[in-house]
Amino acid sequence: MAQLKACVIGGGLAGSEAAWQLASEGIDVELWEMRPQIKTGAHHTDNLAELVCSNSLGSYGGKTASSLLKDEMKILGSKILEIAFQCQVPAGGALAVDRELFAQTVTETIKAHPRIELKRGECPKIPENEAVIIATGPLTSKQLAQSIQETTERESLHFFDAASPILTAESINMDIAYAKSRYDKGDGVYINCPLNKAEYETFWQALMDAEKVELKDFEKNTPYFESCLPVEVIASRGIDTLRFGPMKPVGLEDPRTGKRPYAVVQLRQDNAAASLYNIVGFQTNLKWPEQKRIFKLIPSLENADFVRLGVMHRNTYLDTPSVLRRTLNLKNREHVFCAGQLTGVEGYTESTAVGLMAAKNLARYLRGESLIELPGDTMLGALIRYITSADSKHFQPINANWGIIDSPEHLLKLDKQSRKDELARLALQSVSRWATCSQP
Repeated sequence: MAQLKACVIGGGLAGSEAAWQLASEGIDVELWEMRPQIKTGAHHTDNLAELVCSNSLGSYGGKTASSLLKDEMKILGSKILEIAFQCQVPAGGALAVDRELFAQTVTETIKAHPRIELKRGECPKIPENEAVIIATGPLTSKQLAQSIQETTERESLHFFDAASPILTAESINMDIAYAKSRYDKGDGVYINCPLNKAEYETFWQALMDAEKVELKDFEKNTPYFESCLPVEVIASRGIDTLRFGPMKPVGLEDPRTGKRPYAVVQLRQDNAAASLYNIVGFQTNLKWPEQKRIFKLIPSLENADFVRLGVMHRNTYLDTPSVLRRTLNLKNREHVFCAGQLTGVEGYTESTAVGLMAAKNLARYLRGESLIELPGDTMLGALIRYITSADSKHFQPINANWGIIDSPEHLLKLDKQSRKDELARLALQSVSRWATCSQP
């Protein structure tokens, strides 16, 4: 029998996961990553799986949809998730990583696999006669995007995504700020920067008056993704929207006073050495001088030393319900699979999970086996079902959430938390059954 071969385009989380999964099943893989030959407006290194918007892979340890998805990925053998836990930094109830160490470890792991050939450069078009996974994510190159449009016979959709600033820990004024997780949940802590009413209103007004980066003509009709809005866009919806969003003070009483601040800006540890912190929920499209000026209005950040300022970029994703099967291959090209944010999932964990599943099915395709549709009583199965069957006219990227997973009627009698507990238990049983019977 001839040696099985596959091509993976894109070295982000989804592409790296897919490449490793294929190689671990004895398939030779060409993994294409266009950086550093072609740079993007969001990445800062040449490493694979570089985290751009945040160093958090979402909540973990509680009964959340994101946590359940991670538990399913563990059962399915996610390599990226394994590395994330190796590079974990304290973040309360979230799985956050030292982003530099994480990307370096993923890169070294991929390079060390004897069945993976890492090719640096642009893959300008979809290979015609090769089994392939396209995992180019939100910043697909112009030539490849054109090839995807021609192949799918659909135009890509777009939305904006943005990244938060990162600052040094030593520049935070801890005479004002304090360490605490919301409701004291989790082992890790956030640094909290409290604001009184006058300070908050001054900060809000500065956001309203700030200069923003001028959008290019082709970007002006592109919608924002509601779950990742720039902080200035949230603020523009009303003076109190930030206090009920990223600056919510609930559960963050100042231990020195015992009182809840009027508003709070949270900082999350960004590296293992705890020398860097990112501003939670402060993705932005403000001009860089404006960011420095306005974010230093936050009490305890008056001397902030920013190592990265916020950026905003246009994301690209497919008209997935129209073009993609639930098995994650194209309806009109069965040998072409898609993964990651390109499919319309939002979030690092979700992107990685879809990359894992695309690889599992591509491996089955190459071996001549029937492809798998994970059932809707699993979080990953429900996520894939949603992106491939949603109303195409109103389709927007989605995170893992309890609303998409199948819920047996008898569970409706349970209280909310008990229902989630039971849904999680049933989902993990379902994934375990599939994983056991799907080994090659």
